[in-house]
Amino acid sequence: MAGGLWLISLGGSWYYALAGLGLVLTGALLNRGSLKALWLYLLVWVGTLGWAWWESGNDWWAQLPRMLSPTVILLLMLACLPALVRNRRRPS
Repeated sequence: MAGGLWLISLGGSWYYALAGLGLVLTGALLNRGSLKALWLYLLVWVGTLGWAWWESGNDWWAQLPRMLSPTVILLLMLACLPALVRNRRRPS
């Protein structure tokens, strides 16, 4: 997120700061075992998809480096879904 803020100060894209903030908040929610972490990360992923499309259009090779890591993280988040649902049902 800090690198994104630095990029904004240089006149660059706001994407990195916003995505960084989303990832920090996702991590905090995931650490608490909250199902909201998955929904927030899904929002970050959709935002990343929009940003990647805006930056490179429908060029597959240009999309690959922008979307590969976020998609792998999304798959890992989906793998956590059973534990998050189980944690949600657990009484406090």
